[in-house]
Amino acid sequence: MEFVRTVIKYDGSKGELRRDFLAMRAGLTPNDVVAAGTALTQRALALPELTEAGTVAAYVSVGREPATRALLDALLEHGVRVLLPVLLPDNDLDWGVYRGADHLVRASRGLLEPDGERLGPSAVTSADAVLLPGLAVDARGMRMGRGGGSYDRVLARLDRAGVSPARVVLLYDNEVVAAVPSEPHDHPVQVAVTPGGVRRFSPRPRPFP
Repeated sequence: MEFVRTVIKYDGSKGELRRDFLAMRAGLTPNDVVAAGTALTQRALALPELTEAGTVAAYVSVGREPATRALLDALLEHGVRVLLPVLLPDNDLDWGVYRGADHLVRASRGLLEPDGERLGPSAVTSADAVLLPGLAVDARGMRMGRGGGSYDRVLARLDRAGVSPARVVLLYDNEVVAAVPSEPHDHPVQVAVTPGGVRRFSPRPRPFP
């Protein structure tokens, strides 16, 4: 099912928009988060970019982010190798292999990270798809993150390596908007998945061999 709801127009700076979207998330109840995560997982598992991938770079949701834990386990059950980020002191990301919820450890900033071997920041270049956190995406596929720059580095690293994994952002329905401020170095995503459906911003990549 393609996501066809009307996008919302927002004006203002990135800082103002981030505050607005974080405030909306703060108003969600635990039941809201669980229900949205169940629907989002079902939508995401209908994407061949994920279920037919050999490796997916993902992340563990925390707080009121769109829930990813069930999706991570479902990808493992499909035989997909899942990489999870490990935050470095300079805000860059290292990566480790997800081996199940029992192999997650608490880290700084309330994050959950995989235990085990660290594969290095370049490990993300082996992924067939990259799941990106965000606060909003606009009609061009431009993603607005929290402002830390970690995933800007990831996307730049993919470009330098000359690889083009599917770029998928996971959001709530009201976080798909008409426009967000963007800069020349920003990278668009290809797909936004929300509890209400899927919105594509570019043609689907060719099937995996």
